[in-house]
Amino acid sequence: MAGKIEIMETVLRDAHQCLVATRMRTEDMLPIAAELDDIGYWSAETWGGATFDATLRYLKEDPWERLRKLRAAMPKTRFQMLLRGQNVVGYRNYPDDVVQAFVQRAAVNGIDVFRIFDAMNDIRNMKTAIEAALKTGKLVEGTVCYTISPVHSVEYFLRVAEKLADMGVLLICLKDMAGMLAPYAAYDIIKKIKSRITLPLHLHSHCTAGLAPMTYMMAIEAGADILDTAIAPFSQGTSQPATEQVVAALKGTPHDTGLDLGKLSKIADYFYRIRRNYAEFESPVNNQIKTDVLTSQIPGGMLSNLVAQLRQQKAEDKLDAVLAEMPHVRADLGYPPLVTPTSQIVGSQAALNVMTGKRYSVIAMETRNYVMGLYGEPPGPVSDEMKKMVLGKKEPITCRPADLLRPGLQQARKDAGSLVTSDEDVLTYALFPEIARDYFALRAGRMKTTGARQQAAR
Repeated sequence: MAGKIEIMETVLRDAHQCLVATRMRTEDMLPIAAELDDIGYWSAETWGGATFDATLRYLKEDPWERLRKLRAAMPKTRFQMLLRGQNVVGYRNYPDDVVQAFVQRAAVNGIDVFRIFDAMNDIRNMKTAIEAALKTGKLVEGTVCYTISPVHSVEYFLRVAEKLADMGVLLICLKDMAGMLAPYAAYDIIKKIKSRITLPLHLHSHCTAGLAPMTYMMAIEAGADILDTAIAPFSQGTSQPATEQVVAALKGTPHDTGLDLGKLSKIADYFYRIRRNYAEFESPVNNQIKTDVLTSQIPGGMLSNLVAQLRQQKAEDKLDAVLAEMPHVRADLGYPPLVTPTSQIVGSQAALNVMTGKRYSVIAMETRNYVMGLYGEPPGPVSDEMKKMVLGKKEPITCRPADLLRPGLQQARKDAGSLVTSDEDVLTYALFPEIARDYFALRAGRMKTTGARQQAAR
């Protein structure tokens, strides 16, 4: 069994992604940063995943500036980010030079731990990011995405973990993005991985189905070393188990986290107040135990965003129908784990099937690209009906998808022109050109306004 259990705090990234559609502003993070820095977490998740996109798209903030401000305010704590392998922080594969430059600049700006995953568990899609992260000298977590299907087994997950260990990662992460990992399944998988791989094991789960607190305890018994938790006001529901809950449960045992419940309570008081600012983004499923996630398999980070999107289209009443359709689409696509971008691909296609009233009368471009193999190798076979509709007589690609991409960094620099003022700006443009263009124009306007005010003041 593991000794002391270490904790990664998710309140600055995954917790608000899951519960309030990734809308927490930097201005609401900084006032409590010093207190978070004083806790002694193994790491704090501060960046990556959907926060990069949402910060630009909805909050009109620079995600790089957020990282730098938090880094300055929390000098003692390891910063961790979620990196989608060849997808970086986007929803498609990017050229190797973009992936490499992004990882390098993320390390320079303050990231200490890179959690790198691929939605298909396709090792080829993680290779460039892992190698780039190792070159920075930072900690690299190779990630195994957990799911349930006829083609996934304990041996399957072990094989993925062994391949990652062979690539030189420094930790193994078992990522249960939908909260489906049951206690005894967790014990079996973690016990098998720890018996074959000597690296620390980091477990990530969600409370969507109500299993995660029990799963965490069994994971500890099996040898897990680090757990993801969220401070109580942003815990439970589609988020992680509460930090205080885990700390209290392990207090006085050989697994004692050593964290101070009194200090955590003060941080909780702050975030209880802050959460009220984001009431409009709350999902109706946030505080429910949804065991139907075992069928839909929708990850916690996507559920609140899916509700928000349906709400915008005045189709929130279609949520249950979309969730019921997702397993059928997933089976047709060869049972991919549902995590960005495959969760969006399956969710969007399921929504199209429901909204149009006829399955696959409209096939999204992302679905077509998936069947063509442009996201990687599906875990299981794509249905013959789907292949016929999408491919006709064509054959899917068999190479690493990114091998088909030309270098993109210099082209992005050229296309962005005078809009960009730093290497980080170029990367932002390379990842999200349209959103970046709008943001840079807005930023330039702010700077002009600020300059005019300063001039007037003189």
